[in-house]
Amino acid sequence: MEPTMDSSQAGDALDAVLRNIGRVVVAFSGGADSAFLAARATHVLGRDNVLCVTAVSASLAATEERDCSDLAAEWNLDWRAVATDETSRPAYIANDGDRCFHCKDELMDVLVPIAEERGAVIVLGVNVDDLGDHRPGQRAAEAKGARFPMVEAGLSKNDVRSISRDMGLRTWDKPAAACLASRVPYGTPVTVGLLGRIDRAEAALREVLETAGVRPGNLRVRHAGDTVRIEVDPDVFPVIAAHHSRIVAALESVGYRYVTLDLAGFRSGNLNWALRPDSP
Repeated sequence: MEPTMDSSQAGDALDAVLRNIGRVVVAFSGGADSAFLAARATHVLGRDNVLCVTAVSASLAATEERDCSDLAAEWNLDWRAVATDETSRPAYIANDGDRCFHCKDELMDVLVPIAEERGAVIVLGVNVDDLGDHRPGQRAAEAKGARFPMVEAGLSKNDVRSISRDMGLRTWDKPAAACLASRVPYGTPVTVGLLGRIDRAEAALREVLETAGVRPGNLRVRHAGDTVRIEVDPDVFPVIAAHHSRIVAALESVGYRYVTLDLAGFRSGNLNWALRPDSP
């Protein structure tokens, strides 16, 4: 069922930007931002003028790929899954502070020919709150002609969630779901095998929590050699404690020897601390 549109000043500003662009290819990861952009662009420009493309690779969690497919069917999006191969790029594997640049550069290399064939512009679901974080991927996208309509319209993350809710999008409160490589400390090589292990670990942890009746929301397993560090919101800590034996067994089964809980709770992008000048 397609969402019902609700008007707002921020939404109107975005609509104007989209109409100015005309035809778009949306980089559609299934997160709250890209899902909103895909749905809004389809409503404003019409299905024939919007192609939503999901990049499928080892760095995308299997559950996210399925959700993209499901959302496309629910919202009647023109959707395509394409393969990207960032894990074959030595600079990506090396996993330095610009890893995201090389990942996004690979995505753009795949999307540019698609956009050119359609006479369209590539658009990404970046909002103004994203501009203050370390996101070198944005630089790679801009360098190859991508635009950020929500930034141009001045939309914040709160705007995205509020308008998404008004539109009836089930993604309005979806927790952030960064690529799996974001669980790997800078300097640790990113391989297909490691990404697969992280994907299995997060799926196993989520299954334990959901079986216990908890929708975990924000959830990460941060890789640190033979140790895994669980990050969840603090209100989930009691459930982690109550089911610690099952969780340990599940994460040991995918190859971790030590299973730990980060008492600071979930922190988006917290591995970026290593890039700060004052980091140890």
